[in-house]
Amino acid sequence: MNNQVRRAGIVGIGSAIPEQVCTNQYFEKIVDTTDEWIFTRTGIKERRIAPAGEAASDLGARAAISALDSAGTSPEEIDLIICATISGDMPFPATASVIQDRLGASKAAAFDLAAGCSGFVYALASAASFIGSGVYDKVLIIGVDLLSRMTNYADRSTCVLFGDGAGAAVVAPADDSHGILSIVLGSDGSGADLLKVEAGGSRLPTTADTVQAQKHYIQMAGSEVFKFAVRVIGDAASEALEKCGLSPDEVDLFIPHQANIRIIDSAARRLKIPTEKVFVNVQKYGNTSAASIPIAIDEAVQEGRLKKGDTFVAVGFGAGLTWAASVIKWGMDSRDGSTH
Repeated sequence: MNNQVRRAGIVGIGSAIPEQVCTNQYFEKIVDTTDEWIFTRTGIKERRIAPAGEAASDLGARAAISALDSAGTSPEEIDLIICATISGDMPFPATASVIQDRLGASKAAAFDLAAGCSGFVYALASAASFIGSGVYDKVLIIGVDLLSRMTNYADRSTCVLFGDGAGAAVVAPADDSHGILSIVLGSDGSGADLLKVEAGGSRLPTTADTVQAQKHYIQMAGSEVFKFAVRVIGDAASEALEKCGLSPDEVDLFIPHQANIRIIDSAARRLKIPTEKVFVNVQKYGNTSAASIPIAIDEAVQEGRLKKGDTFVAVGFGAGLTWAASVIKWGMDSRDGSTH
């Protein structure tokens, strides 16, 4: 083992989006809402829904292949796979292990990580630690969630928010010209009840009664989560910038978790980051949980908004309650990015 701390960086990025588009007009037919109401309050116009029979490992493997291609890396070179998800194929084994087999990453260790919508940055922090300590050289991280599988489509307050998707990145040692400059992670477990799927675990095992009571769907105290998110995104991003000695003025792109346009706008105003430096795709995909940030990074590369040498901030919040932020110096050419 090499005891010298090494900087880690993203050397490949990819994403996978289901083809089926679900517009706001669909929800006008099934619950008491309108396209205008949804868009005004969330910024969402449509979201993608995975077809029946498709699972987290299917989308996650597609995103992983895209990221590996982007990095010019073969599955056999991967030392570790970390899958950030709250909607894995099964309670166990880990979805990361299923993806490992699908890819043929024969020498890779694999585990899942559950930090909700903060999951991808948590996985990035874990990968950076393994690389920094010299334990591993190439780590594949995947953020994937199929929240459509746990959404109550009779609940007008939550059913319009969520979509399915996956994003992945290859993380490897980086030189001084690029890489992860800082990471901030946090949790406040006193807010665990504000965003949860109540049943299906050891506290409330699955029974006919829990199914009948609809306790296997997402439950969210929307106003409380909103207030938490607006505060914590700004705080976490500011702390991450302070840790690496940068100011918001030095940020080329701000990539927040895509949950709600009002949360994104409020956080950007608080940080004094102009609109043109904020990446937004919530209108197309809704909240894809752990997949949100890597999908946004991939699209930013594809659109030429994230270029080699740029400094960007990725920040998320989610169930737990958790939060995570990272400042990253981008080291890839735009043409190295992948496609959906």
